[in-house]
Amino acid sequence: MNKQDFNDGLLGFLDASPTPFHATQNMSMMFENAGFTKLDEKERWMLEEGCKYYVTRNDSSVIAFTYPSHVKGYTMVGAHTDSPNLKLKPNPVIKNDGVVKFGVEPYGGVLLNTWFDRDLSLAGRVSYLGSDDVIADAFIDVQKAIAIIPSLAIHLDKEVHENKSVNAQTDITPILTCNEDFELDEFIKWQLDKLGIKDVKELYANELSFYDTQKASVVGLNNDFIASARLDNLLSCYVGMLSICSVDENMPMLFIASDHEEIGSGSTSGAGGSFLESTLKRMFTDFEEYTQMIRSSLLISADNAHAIHPNYPSKHDKEHAPHINKGVVIKVNANQRYASSSTTISRFLHVASSLGEKTQNYVARSDMGCGSTIGPITATRLGIDTLDVGLPTFAMHSVRELCGSDDAHSLYKILVGFNK
Repeated sequence: MNKQDFNDGLLGFLDASPTPFHATQNMSMMFENAGFTKLDEKERWMLEEGCKYYVTRNDSSVIAFTYPSHVKGYTMVGAHTDSPNLKLKPNPVIKNDGVVKFGVEPYGGVLLNTWFDRDLSLAGRVSYLGSDDVIADAFIDVQKAIAIIPSLAIHLDKEVHENKSVNAQTDITPILTCNEDFELDEFIKWQLDKLGIKDVKELYANELSFYDTQKASVVGLNNDFIASARLDNLLSCYVGMLSICSVDENMPMLFIASDHEEIGSGSTSGAGGSFLESTLKRMFTDFEEYTQMIRSSLLISADNAHAIHPNYPSKHDKEHAPHINKGVVIKVNANQRYASSSTTISRFLHVASSLGEKTQNYVARSDMGCGSTIGPITATRLGIDTLDVGLPTFAMHSVRELCGSDDAHSLYKILVGFNK
């Protein structure tokens, strides 16, 4: 796949995936189109050699894998479906001072000041009781800009440039309407009705989040950048999804996109849960065979990496400061915040160099904290050799992030190259 087609598909995937539920649904549709068969965790699996499969959990995490005969080790690619956002509280409606607002709770490490003055919509999962007395779920996406968080005018906050903090409880409450007759349940039922779901006896619960309606776009004098919400980490989801769809079914490859990485991965559908381990044990029911496969496999944990910011270069170690559009970043941390080792780095570099693809190194400044990824969590749980890589990004955890237009395509070629 050439870079232009790759990036065009990326923009569409980003726009169509405002929540982990939608991202998982879109990846599942891609797997279906690529000939993968859907599995259900609640049913017995009858796997056939030479076939391809996928399975989801919680509607927000997905695993896809090939199932060739005579497998020694797998190339596994891990990413995460969730991104920092503003999540609706269970009783969100606030009516005061002539408007209706929604109470929200920050999900993950949100860069809150970037959410002001943006056209916001709402999407996520709704659980309801149907006319047949069966509880069902549906994914809604309002798509229309229905809310905004207006900034306070500078005339009323003269010290805004010198001393500005954002209170997550009082300052970040999206305004929806001046119509104080607004009822949330009626609004949700209207959204379900648009999906053809008309007989709703009762609404039980929802997991809805706000998102910025501005579309993903190519930016820069020479189309240098891609600007979008949720690049962290739908960018890696897209790369991993296309990679496994591009390899032959006889090549051992697995892709997992987990939810809840931004809040520590501790859930049934997060990397700290059992999803990947239980899937692998159902693929390899003999413990000896399972252990040999794990110890012969490589997990490539793909997440975003902090590119050196030209306005804040002092925030980086200048010898380990990645540049946008200069290649995939290998992430290293002495305290195992990243799981890269000399052996796993060497395996990645060998494939990249054979393809002529550039790589870079990232190490956080020794006097600054370092984030982490699903890499160390998965390596600890499974005992699998792991490498942490990333794509250079500006404004990570902003409502609108920025990456290069070359780097994701480069990672795609490297991942496919592992299976040639």
